[in-house]
Amino acid sequence: MKNRHHTTPPPVTPWIPLSSTLGFMIRHKRLLGWSLILFAATFVLTWIGYLLTVDFINNLTGNFALHPPPADGIWGWVKNKGWLIGSWLFIVISRIVAFYLAFLLAYTVTTPGYAFLSSAAEKLYAGKHFDPDAGFTLPGILRDIFEGLKIALFGILVTIAALFVNFIPGIGQAAVFLLYTYYSTLMFIDYPASRRRWSLGRKIGWLRNHSSPAFRIGILPALVSMIPLVNIFAMALLFPILTIHATLNFAAIELGRK
Repeated sequence: MKNRHHTTPPPVTPWIPLSSTLGFMIRHKRLLGWSLILFAATFVLTWIGYLLTVDFINNLTGNFALHPPPADGIWGWVKNKGWLIGSWLFIVISRIVAFYLAFLLAYTVTTPGYAFLSSAAEKLYAGKHFDPDAGFTLPGILRDIFEGLKIALFGILVTIAALFVNFIPGIGQAAVFLLYTYYSTLMFIDYPASRRRWSLGRKIGWLRNHSSPAFRIGILPALVSMIPLVNIFAMALLFPILTIHATLNFAAIELGRK
């Protein structure tokens, strides 16, 4: 009689859909009210930062943008069209960069508020299984601000890298999208992870070990962030629910490991 070997199937990574997160937030009025306050604060700070950044970029590049080369002859026509294409690409990329820099400023300033929102959502979700190390405390607030600043500085490095990678045809654009997707997830899981006193390296390791849910968390904010002007309002509107969404999935995965 042949021996039958039974293999244990790999554990299924838990996943909470965005629709379930929205229902969770609506059912808990305090989460909804706090989310509205944070939406207003994030929108105002991002808009002010975006206007200041765009104005700064325009001052630096005003001569380039206002004086196209003359379209005299074939070579002049080629240079003129090249200038038009380059100007368009520069405007699109610079606006995306301006948005990210402005949003990183708003993200850093509002970090304690989103950390509180994340903590409240996780406590409601986990109940008696809530990790006591993930509580919202004064030392935790100071650490949240410090960690938020580190994530923001890391985001500047990601943005600089994306600027250079973006010039690689085809592959570059896909790589930039992946960079922004996983960086977006890093911003959101920073709240529950920082309360657990995780280092930046450990947070990045979590993205690597849970690449599929990390991609699903970050894809929507990455897509929204690439739409000029609309991204300011949309990201401010989505950031509270995405914070709760990332927190619930982060908590579900961590609770599943225990």
